[in-house]
Amino acid sequence: MLQILHNPRCGKSRACLAFVTESKQEFEIINYIEKPLSAKDLKNLLKKLNLKPIELVRQKESIWIENYKGKSLTDSDILNALAKHPILIERPIVIDGDKATIGRDIDKLKDFI
Repeated sequence: MLQILHNPRCGKSRACLAFVTESKQEFEIINYIEKPLSAKDLKNLLKKLNLKPIELVRQKESIWIENYKGKSLTDSDILNALAKHPILIERPIVIDGDKATIGRDIDKLKDFI
């Protein structure tokens, strides 16, 4: 069963959810804003995405700009920032077992599922 890390306030996340719903795939919605992922969960997610922590950050968010931009951060620092401020996580993320993708591009999502 697919899992979708979803932010209901995000248009791209809503579009991804609509696409997956139309695909008739079984899925579970995880509102990661209300139930933030731990740094450990994020580390596991990054392995599935095959990304580095900084690649998961929405670097134009004001929280990032005001608190983290331009600082020398370790991967652990970035994971802790993402856990503390889940709004910084790129979205939506679709997880299928041991693989995952950021579902902003519907064509890429089609290939994934």
